Amino acid sequence: MRLLSCSVATAVIACLIAGNPASAADEWGSIEGQFVIDGEIPVLPPLVKQGDLAAKDAPVCAAADVPDESLIVNPENKGIANVFLYIRKAPSKIHPDFVNSTEKEIVFDQKGCRFFPHTLILRTDQSVLVKSGDPISHNTHTNPFGYGAENLIISANDRKGVAMQIKKSQLSYPPVMVNCDIHPHMKAWWMVSDHPYVAITDKDGKFKIENLPVGEHTFRVWHESLLYVNCPEFKRDLKVTVEAAKTKTLGPFKVKQAPAK
Repeated sequence: MRLLSCSVATAVIACLIAGNPASAADEWGSIEGQFVIDGEIPVLPPLVKQGDLAAKDAPVCAAADVPDESLIVNPENKGIANVFLYIRKAPSKIHPDFVNSTEKEIVFDQKGCRFFPHTLILRTDQSVLVKSGDPISHNTHTNPFGYGAENLIISANDRKGVAMQIKKSQLSYPPVMVNCDIHPHMKAWWMVSDHPYVAITDKDGKFKIENLPVGEHTFRVWHESLLYVNCPEFKRDLKVTVEAAKTKTLGPFKVKQAPAK
């Protein structure tokens, strides 16, 4: 049997190694896009007005206006914040970098009788650390489907925090509402997922989901105020074909203010 020379063998090995990233890249692609309001930008009154003595714990909750965050639209580009996009069932393949969450804990804070952040993505291998910067008690009441709700009392100025988890995916349903029973105007929304292919639009109404497996995927699109999103291009479910080693740009999708039926 004839042996390869050292230089030839080295070249062959180098080619094989170099070929691996290319073949891996051929399995994944990304998408990005934007959602904008179709029509005039709504002006929502505050949930609690500054100085409202009738408000619960007014010295704290009415120290400043508490804005209505149920529909946040950027006046500069009409981008809609806090639109959720999610694949309802985990794909058969997950990019190796995304199999497990790199961030194991997400901070969920309370200040001025508001939740921060108003929306978040929570994977089932992550926990939430609930804190408060208010000099009054709050409670964090989760409302998942088919999984035990939690109702935690958060003491005044608790900066150590209380940890909580939701270990069952909620992707078959709309995002989980989180509320404070002590101060009913306080609400937030968590999307609990067992995979990484979920996004929330930013302040410009933009989103990006990276390293999806190549092929067609269906994303459910939901918003707290608009509900299941309808626009000329799709109703409720957005179908996207992901191409290898490419980022597909979608939209901007123009969404009417009337909730979907």
